[in-house]
Amino acid sequence: MNRIEGIHYMHVSLKTLIAASLALAMAACGNVSHQVAKDGGSAGELVWPSPESVTPMHKDGTFPNLANLRLMRAGLNKQQVSDLIGYPHFSEGVWGVREWNYVFHFRHAGDGDVTTCQYKVLFDEDKRTRSFYWKPESCADVLKEPVPAAPSVATPKPRVFSGDALFAFDSAELSPSGRKALDELADELKGQGDALHDVRIAGYTDRLGSHAYNQRLSERRAHAVKDYLVARGVTGSLITARGYGESDPVKDCADAQREALIACLAPNRRVEVILR
Repeated sequence: MNRIEGIHYMHVSLKTLIAASLALAMAACGNVSHQVAKDGGSAGELVWPSPESVTPMHKDGTFPNLANLRLMRAGLNKQQVSDLIGYPHFSEGVWGVREWNYVFHFRHAGDGDVTTCQYKVLFDEDKRTRSFYWKPESCADVLKEPVPAAPSVATPKPRVFSGDALFAFDSAELSPSGRKALDELADELKGQGDALHDVRIAGYTDRLGSHAYNQRLSERRAHAVKDYLVARGVTGSLITARGYGESDPVKDCADAQREALIACLAPNRRVEVILR
């Protein structure tokens, strides 16, 4: 090799060395974002790689385990991160890598539609996770724990006792048939023991008579039922008795002769018992 050839060889080698050094320097950068803080808590500029530039093994992104994704937090090392959500989806360098990027897909419950999000993790100088980012930012909502639906509470269905079966017309004194019906109810209530928490008795009349009179009659009938149940051994502190007069009728009747109207309005004359 003559002197000229030697100089040419050295020039080519120097260019190759410079190119290789530049490549190593770029690889050493290991991040796409600019000026990642030493503590990993921020970056001068967050840069998102194009989803089309994922590595072949992560082509089209992945559907992450949502439960694992919710476990991501500050202080994890890279092995722990990979155990939870896998290795990054992009080639981000060899040395000094303090940023991992992902392309995640999430399927909507119900309609089956899919939302695609990018996820970024920044590490501190000790290669511990410190900050997390989403693109778009609304994708962070996938981490919210689902709110359990409130259990539906069925409204207790009242036991309805015909007022005419319990009392004579226009009376608050229990009839023999009324006492028999309440004997059966009392036995049932006592049989429930501690499972019985509340007994609500509501008395109603028909619309015949004045409002004040009907209110008093409904109260007397409700309390007559309560007193009888207590006498038969039901705990009185569990029972509430109220009268509601002619309110909340269950049947409307057109005006007619008195006897016919009384018969038509019979369903409104009632005592309702609600057990809780």
